Amino acid sequence: MEPAIQEKVNEWLNGNYDQETKNEIEKMQKENPGELTESFYKNLEFGTGGLRGIMGVGTNRMNKYTVGMATQGYANYLKQSFPGKTVKVAIAHDSRNNSRFFAETVAKVFAANGIRVFLFQSLRPTPELSFTIRHLGCQGGVVCTASHNPKEYNGYKAYWNDGGQLIPPHDKNVITEVDKIASVDEVKWGGGESNITMIGKELDDAYISMVSGLSVYPEIIEKQHNLCIVYTPIHGTGIKLVPQVLQRFGFNNVHVVDEQAEPDGNFPTVVYPNPEESEAMSIGLKKAADIDADILLGTDPDADRVGIGIKDKKGKWVLMNGNQTAVLAFNYMLEARKTKGIAQANDMVVKTIVTSDMIDEVAKKYNVTCYNVLTGFKWIAELIKEKESTEEYIIGGEESYGLMIGSKLRDKDAVSAVAMLCEMAAYEKNKGRTLFDKLLDLYVQFGFYKESLISITKKGMNGQKEIADMMETYRSNPPKTINNSQVVQLLDYELRKGKNLQTGESWDIALPQSNVLQFILEDGSKISARPSGTEPKIKFYFSVNTKLANASDYEKTKSDLDARIEAIIKDMKLK
Repeated sequence: MEPAIQEKVNEWLNGNYDQETKNEIEKMQKENPGELTESFYKNLEFGTGGLRGIMGVGTNRMNKYTVGMATQGYANYLKQSFPGKTVKVAIAHDSRNNSRFFAETVAKVFAANGIRVFLFQSLRPTPELSFTIRHLGCQGGVVCTASHNPKEYNGYKAYWNDGGQLIPPHDKNVITEVDKIASVDEVKWGGGESNITMIGKELDDAYISMVSGLSVYPEIIEKQHNLCIVYTPIHGTGIKLVPQVLQRFGFNNVHVVDEQAEPDGNFPTVVYPNPEESEAMSIGLKKAADIDADILLGTDPDADRVGIGIKDKKGKWVLMNGNQTAVLAFNYMLEARKTKGIAQANDMVVKTIVTSDMIDEVAKKYNVTCYNVLTGFKWIAELIKEKESTEEYIIGGEESYGLMIGSKLRDKDAVSAVAMLCEMAAYEKNKGRTLFDKLLDLYVQFGFYKESLISITKKGMNGQKEIADMMETYRSNPPKTINNSQVVQLLDYELRKGKNLQTGESWDIALPQSNVLQFILEDGSKISARPSGTEPKIKFYFSVNTKLANASDYEKTKSDLDARIEAIIKDMKLK
């Protein structure tokens, strides 16, 4: 073992760590030295969103000590940022193993630092935490979750006083303060328990009232109250609120997937508790088919992502991807508001730069401004804050199965999304149609946009460097053609510059700096390259489009677009 790693191990064996932790280290020394090295070779990084990692002992793991040190740093920054003020934070957690323990640890450290803490009595969806920060006038908040990661993981998401996740300068400033905490002895572990207030039903009621107020057509739900809905929380927090919200909306034919109803951090029925994965939705799909449901919905463990299943023209159940779901949701909110006469001249919608450009076309039709921001709902939250005095935010979303409807919270919210997707299905059913029919109508009207994503991991010590080299090559020597189509624009969000590669004209990109490149092709295709900031991984997003003359051409056109994406991937040598 390298001396620096051994020094960290010795510090934990001899320092103020509990005996159980020391016993586990000694056991690993004897039985699994490789795992011991993995657990201590670096410090678990507090990134711009917080912590996320495998649970276990060691500096590179999620445990009481790494969580406590992170919280001490965040507490220090909150007190610096709001001098002379009683600082308040809200804390929630999901169904993962140790999430309650981590949430209570966070609460005790904040409280010991003289911060007033509002801690949920039991597990709650992440979006309710965002809502609660705003509702109670908190300066910050934390939710203990690893979202849709495998069961070995847990995490810690930090929020600011607007209910959104940390953005500049607070994200970097918090990281600086966290990095200053060099020892567990600097953490205030207890003694302020009187600063902790338990919360629960009163916040649930306020949140449910807020969500029910988002309904555009309650009178249509009244007519279609028997819409057959299948819902799976995939062993997560959605079970706490989704059934109640659907009931408040007026739906009374809701079938929860029994096998996945119980919150369970082992996620016994799935490999990944992620509604983006067809495997995670398979039990729900079977139930939906068995009872001939109208719609299937699934939420991830902290209920901020939503997956949706609907029947195609042949009656076969299909899962929508995040872009298709977003297109349907954005269109519904704009169409329904206009039809009902409640649309405003200053309405706006927001999406991310890697989400379907079909949404921009939909917004144009309704004469609504569509803003594009960097990936992550914290940027949608920041834009709302910037525009809220002059513009009316309606809906925001991104391709990774996230929607945020209304401005009363500032993070993606699968609970309200489930309710609105069901309202959309009722709206179409009231006309004798399905959401799939509606999607095809939109493709005919706006063009058939097809998106895909691949993620490439470069393993080993050189992984990050290989990815950096790949991005530098694309940046300094962009391809002239991709799949026999001219590359007409290069958008470089790191340099914050756009360039027309045919004329040489360049312009500024008015977004914060981010290591993302986009290639716009002459045939309307768009390819985005985005490395992970924390893993040796790079994502490529592909978007292609063409006209769809009529709905009957859907299957053939879909096949053609899939082939075009595969040809792009092959030409870029990504497979």
